[in-house]
Amino acid sequence: MAEFADVTPDDSHVEKIGYLFGHPIAHSLSPLFHQTIYDTLGLKWAQLPLDSVNMPNFLRLTKEPKFYGSSVTMPHKIAIIPHVDKMTQEAREIGACNTVYIRNEDGKRIMWGTNTDCVGIREAFYQNLLPSQTPETYRGKPGMVIGGGGACRSAVYALKRYMGCSPIYVVNRDVKEVEAVLESCKGAGYGDDLIHVRTADQASSLASPAAIVACIPNFPPKTPEEIEARKIIETFLQKPEKGAILEMCYHPTPFTEIAAISEKEGWQVILGTEAMIYQGLEQSSLWTLKNVKDLPVAKVKEVVAAALKAHAK
Repeated sequence: MAEFADVTPDDSHVEKIGYLFGHPIAHSLSPLFHQTIYDTLGLKWAQLPLDSVNMPNFLRLTKEPKFYGSSVTMPHKIAIIPHVDKMTQEAREIGACNTVYIRNEDGKRIMWGTNTDCVGIREAFYQNLLPSQTPETYRGKPGMVIGGGGACRSAVYALKRYMGCSPIYVVNRDVKEVEAVLESCKGAGYGDDLIHVRTADQASSLASPAAIVACIPNFPPKTPEEIEARKIIETFLQKPEKGAILEMCYHPTPFTEIAAISEKEGWQVILGTEAMIYQGLEQSSLWTLKNVKDLPVAKVKEVVAAALKAHAK
């Protein structure tokens, strides 16, 4: 099968090469996103899709002289960790790596692993502050994460470590998933004030969150657990104090049921494309060694919006 094959992409047309390593990745905007940056900056670079589960082949490619780094997506975000030389605090504490990059340290070629998903979540909030707000708006106020997968850990990290939210509520249909998130975050040192909200009655007694990150697929609740989770979410959204909600689901459309309910209840809705864009800008910053403010942010947003619009037709 192709996803297991040893593949050596042709890099003769570029000066530096990177990859999007994952499977399946057919719908990913990452190569288009980063190519827009390279073309605008006049760089003869490329990020090529490597739709594969062949880790040894990928690791071989990282040794090539032209290799600058890679986006790492499912199912490799955890599996790549033993193979990097060094990890940033974000990758280590979240327990997932979505980006690798190369640095020369004391004459040695070092492959670093990091997690930019948490940066994307932070910047989605910070880049969409209302005129009366500052980044300190969220500090010391409750945050909330809806979901229980890997994105949930990145969200908890961003709300806690970067934005200073406390406590942080976790809402999900699967109790075991929540317990795993709580255990993981506590073990990494940033989960002591996480609260698993299990019922709508419990939600009614808690203070309103200032920032919510929704990390679940867009589908109507059907099982009793899903229906209770939706009731919990609606209980929080109906409280008098409103905040901002980041809806991480943007494929096939960013306009989800939770986004619609939130907007109806008077919340500021931030589309998940914002988090995707800012995590990608952080990646390109690491690879090109340019500050994010020096990257073509407006052009990237324009290209992403056009691609999503075309896909929705």
